[in-house]
Amino acid sequence: MSVLAEEASKLHIEENISPDASSQVPSFRISVRNIVEAVLRSGDIDNRFSGRDIDAMQEGARLHKKIQKSMGSAYLPEVFLKTTVMVTGPGQSLLLTVEGRADGIITGGVVSAGGADAKDNAAVGTAAGKSATCPDVCVDEIKCVAFDVDALEAPVPVHRAQAMCYAYIYAHDHGLDSIGIQMTYCSIETEKIKRFNESFSYEELEAFFLDLVSRQSVWLFFKLAWDEERNASIREMSFPFPYREGQRDLVAAILATFRKRGKIFIEAPTGVGKTISAVFPAVWQMGGGNVSKIFYLTAKTIARTVAEEAFAILAQRGMVFRPITLTAKEKLCILEKPDCNPVACPLAKGHFDRVNSAVYDLVTSGCAITREKILEYSERYGVCPFEMMLDASLWCDAVICDYNYCFDPNVYLKRFFGAERTELRPLNTPSQKSPGSKAPKETFPTDPGYVFLIDEAHNLVDRGREMYSAQLIKEDFLKAKKLCGDRYIYARLAKSLDAVNKALLKLKRECDEVEILESTDAVCLLLLRVSSEYESLNRSEQTGLGEEMRDLYLEIRHFLNMHETADEDYMAYTDFLEDRSFRIRLQCMRPANKLKAFLDANGCAAFYSATLLPISYYIDQLGGSSSDYAVYAPSPFPRENRLVMIGRDVSTKYTNRSRSEYEKILDYIIRFVSAKTGNYLVFFPSYRMMEEVAELDVDSGLNNLVMQKSHMTEAEKEDFLSIFANEPTETNVGFCVMGGVFSEGIDLREDRLIGTVIVGPGLPMVCNERELFRGFYDRKSSDGFNQAYLYPGMNKVLQAAGRVIRTMEDKGAILLLDQRFTDRAYSSLFPSEWSGCKVVTRDSMDGYLKEFWNRKETKESGSDKTEPT
Repeated sequence: MSVLAEEASKLHIEENISPDASSQVPSFRISVRNIVEAVLRSGDIDNRFSGRDIDAMQEGARLHKKIQKSMGSAYLPEVFLKTTVMVTGPGQSLLLTVEGRADGIITGGVVSAGGADAKDNAAVGTAAGKSATCPDVCVDEIKCVAFDVDALEAPVPVHRAQAMCYAYIYAHDHGLDSIGIQMTYCSIETEKIKRFNESFSYEELEAFFLDLVSRQSVWLFFKLAWDEERNASIREMSFPFPYREGQRDLVAAILATFRKRGKIFIEAPTGVGKTISAVFPAVWQMGGGNVSKIFYLTAKTIARTVAEEAFAILAQRGMVFRPITLTAKEKLCILEKPDCNPVACPLAKGHFDRVNSAVYDLVTSGCAITREKILEYSERYGVCPFEMMLDASLWCDAVICDYNYCFDPNVYLKRFFGAERTELRPLNTPSQKSPGSKAPKETFPTDPGYVFLIDEAHNLVDRGREMYSAQLIKEDFLKAKKLCGDRYIYARLAKSLDAVNKALLKLKRECDEVEILESTDAVCLLLLRVSSEYESLNRSEQTGLGEEMRDLYLEIRHFLNMHETADEDYMAYTDFLEDRSFRIRLQCMRPANKLKAFLDANGCAAFYSATLLPISYYIDQLGGSSSDYAVYAPSPFPRENRLVMIGRDVSTKYTNRSRSEYEKILDYIIRFVSAKTGNYLVFFPSYRMMEEVAELDVDSGLNNLVMQKSHMTEAEKEDFLSIFANEPTETNVGFCVMGGVFSEGIDLREDRLIGTVIVGPGLPMVCNERELFRGFYDRKSSDGFNQAYLYPGMNKVLQAAGRVIRTMEDKGAILLLDQRFTDRAYSSLFPSEWSGCKVVTRDSMDGYLKEFWNRKETKESGSDKTEPT
């Protein structure tokens, strides 16, 4: 007997509940479909036939209604059913409400389908061991499926279980001794119908249903016990460190936001402790039962370590908590390239037969669920580590992951969001209390909701635009048509691909460099035909066209989905890529509406970054409103530890770039790094400028120079950073590119980095897309240049400059090379701690550097040295 079965056998279930029971014990609600799919799932992971065993969304709904209308007056469609039972385990009870909507209730025995062509109504099938004769009442469960119904010899087990649950609830409510179920399968492709009928005694259905409830309740008792232990530990917690300057106010503002279920935007310089300042209020709210899960979202893998450390710090102080970090499938898969089907992967075969036991064992084994532990339990149970990890996240308190797991319409976690959500949350938790005397007194909605902690939120603007945009390449359709060849089976698909190719060819002939489109409706109509033909082949298991065609199909579906939801913040256009291939693009110009809709539906959020200036721009782009909090947290670092200078006699404008200008830049760099032995980084706006400046160093003014390469491996990145060690005996200089892997997310503390040179304001290169952004925002707010170029560029500058001062003890100099930094438009975006920056020339810079480094060295060597508080 498995551990799950053993735990289920210990439970007692009571069907007749006293009226006041709901106020005495915790209550849960689950749909019939979710409980069946959670408890009874079985079989393989199989990506080859993605359309199998699922209701097709739109077409399935149409056929549902058609079948229901054909069933006559004795057929009651869409009957809502609900029952509540009390489950008692060792020392605790809970109420579980199971509910759902039966497709139909047939009264007076099996009703012959009328009102439809004979070809649409196949003979009624019979499940093994059961009579085809049904009692006076029968529950009808309709499944519109993407395969040939003649291939079915018996109902799909989870479908049958759904019907049995509905039959039990109906029989229980109406005092029936027996009841029938009818499984109605309809092929989406042919509309052919096949039925299976069975009859059951009430006792049979009751035993089945109560066993199902017992097996589900094992998880609920685990959750209740865990939540109680976790919340008790949180109530005993206090903030883990002495508050830094401004940090107490920051924590209070975040907590107030979460109490109101709102959003807060935080510009918090390095050193404020923004991660723990955001994590602690979220955890505190969870301890009061006001938050069901915390999502910590990052743009880059390296930032997830910071979140893990924050939760670990609280755990070291006694918090009982279970975070999980989601890892990409490619990094967990045992195959060189993921191929999720039982033929290619041994872990895919029978995965669903074993995964429930694997997940239960994993989540009950301790607090931390690490990547190593996921791989260990995957091997132990023979299940897919990626899918097991996603299942385990349902039973974790915090999920640390990339933005796309929440916001990307193609890969978001369906377990948690939208209509497909399967996470179970208590409807009431009478035993829970607010954590401590300072907890909020207000009454919260029944659903505690989620908290989203969005780290390095400046990255979400471009990431959001990309996630909600779509494009198609003309040449891909021509390749796909050639894949079809002359084979008759692919003739209709080839014809539809050819139609799209010709439509795009027409647009190509009308496009010089870029062409804005008033509508993409005509193209989308042709794309729907391609999609339909491919899906038809997929249903019949005849899509042997390889990954290229499957990838194109997914791109088509995404384009159609974005077209369907596009609003005034979208622009459609055609242009040419670098290789001269032709594309049609549906560009999201402003992701605010999409992000806001998601967050409003799912919870509250804190957006924070060291570079969120101007904050009004990010509030507008990220779905904020005038009612949301905006906070600027002052830097706690001593101002005298930082020297900021602007080289006013140099320009990096594209029209001014020349050898003489590059020689000035190189001279500035050499003078800057020669003032004190140490480690320095120099950030350029492009690889090309970086390489051209480096080539001028013929006299080896930069003896130990390393340069960033494009597409560096993890090992190459580590080798690059390893040069910047503490207490260097000679000067080391790294040339990097702004906006690259070394301009944010790296943490070179103390004297691993003492100076940074930033060459130019980092404005994006002029291109079709940026110019379209400029025009869009000029029409919207007369602010096109700032939104398309200035704000993104200056964000890169601030991120690069932020590498220098990382702790209270760090000291460093920052040199901005471009006369534009003296302009008000640029300097107004400087953080407040840069006030008093020096405007210099190459000659005057030497004096400022000498004074700065001498002052710091004198202070450090003096007997009156004091430690910062």
